[in-house]
Amino acid sequence: MTSELRGRGVAAPRAPAIAATAVALAVALTYGLFAWLQWTALRAPSWDLGIFSQLAKAYAAGGAPIVPIKGVGFTLLGDHFHPLLVVLGPVWALWPSPLALLLLQAALFAVAAWPLTRLAVERLGTPLGTVVGLAFGFSWGLQSAVDSQFHEIALAVPLLAFSLVAHLRGRQRAAALWAAPLVFVKEDLGLTVAVLGLVLAWRGARRLGAALAGWGVAWTILAVGVILPALNPEEDYAYTERLIGILALFTPAEKWWTVLMLVATAGVVGLRSPLVLLMLPTLAWRFAGDVPHYWGWQWHYSAVLMPVAFAALLDGAPAARGWRRAAVGCAVAVTLVLGSQLPLAALLRPESYDRTWRWEPAMEVIAAIPEGATVETDVTLMAYLVPTTTVLWIGNDNPVPDYVVLDEFSGVWGAAGPPDDVAAWASERHGTAFELVLDTGGFSVARRVTGGASTVEE
Repeated sequence: MTSELRGRGVAAPRAPAIAATAVALAVALTYGLFAWLQWTALRAPSWDLGIFSQLAKAYAAGGAPIVPIKGVGFTLLGDHFHPLLVVLGPVWALWPSPLALLLLQAALFAVAAWPLTRLAVERLGTPLGTVVGLAFGFSWGLQSAVDSQFHEIALAVPLLAFSLVAHLRGRQRAAALWAAPLVFVKEDLGLTVAVLGLVLAWRGARRLGAALAGWGVAWTILAVGVILPALNPEEDYAYTERLIGILALFTPAEKWWTVLMLVATAGVVGLRSPLVLLMLPTLAWRFAGDVPHYWGWQWHYSAVLMPVAFAALLDGAPAARGWRRAAVGCAVAVTLVLGSQLPLAALLRPESYDRTWRWEPAMEVIAAIPEGATVETDVTLMAYLVPTTTVLWIGNDNPVPDYVVLDEFSGVWGAAGPPDDVAAWASERHGTAFELVLDTGGFSVARRVTGGASTVEE
């Protein structure tokens, strides 16, 4: 019987679970390695890892999500609506390091690969299904998210994967239960939940689908219209001003390339599935924004679309019997074509495994600052300083800190370049005297020499 099933391309009973576990382990180990190398290379694509580290630190202490990097007393729930990130508190309590968040994200993406791979093997057979699982796990959207370091969408990816797989198995209540918490990951995901509700209703689960759609819309309205303005210092939703006109949704051409990549990732046959409609809310806010980072395939913005694309592929592929291999090949081709442009290509370069020469100077800087001090800094060491100090961003109008730490190689300085005399720069900026106490590896540390200790609290 087993050989007969294999001959027809149907997986043996235990094959789906074995393949899914193997793929998940491969994803976890690969992204974990990438995160470790990124950490030891002092790579800081943005200030976001520092922000989420302060959030986790605050939750671990049992406090409100106050993030001084965004501003003294700034509540991060006034920036984006992500109360589900309270789960970061126990993680930080066990391991108070930003690296823990990077590895957590790697694990969450691996968890997401498990249900999709298992379903793919069940529907397409072990060889083809395993390829689909690997294509999802190492898809361009997830690779870009890992390269961008930790963001709240790390929680959304496995929730979407389990929800959509449950839907494709006909377990609509489970699909709704997995999708419902997405409204607490980020405010726009309520609309994604609403679209899934409409799909459930269209496919027969009318009451459940209507309830899920109502749940999603209600939380988006509540988050954007009430909660975020109430918690934001400007008493408004911070991202409204970034929206542009309707006609601008379709330009520049970079947006269309992103759409074509998503269609190809869904194996084209995914267009047969109504699940592709779940992409529309995310694409709408991204394309309506005036931030170029939103439009392309880099950064973390397409991560939540990867489970949707591959679920649509698995929904459409069984009906396209003669095109299954072509559909899977199309999905894989997107990653192969991008090739060396994708973050994981760095793992093929031997020099990626060499710790940066600046690691020891960076650790010397961190050791030079007393625990509990308030530090104003740029992006490079921001996340690394969070566990032991209160970190402020140099771009804000901050109170006088205890220390100022600047990196001459940081990209924040632009054409003007970093200040030649960090102590003089800090003294002029804050109107009080600072002295240089350390200059090593491109890092400069200036210490305040007048007045008492800073009173900034996290």
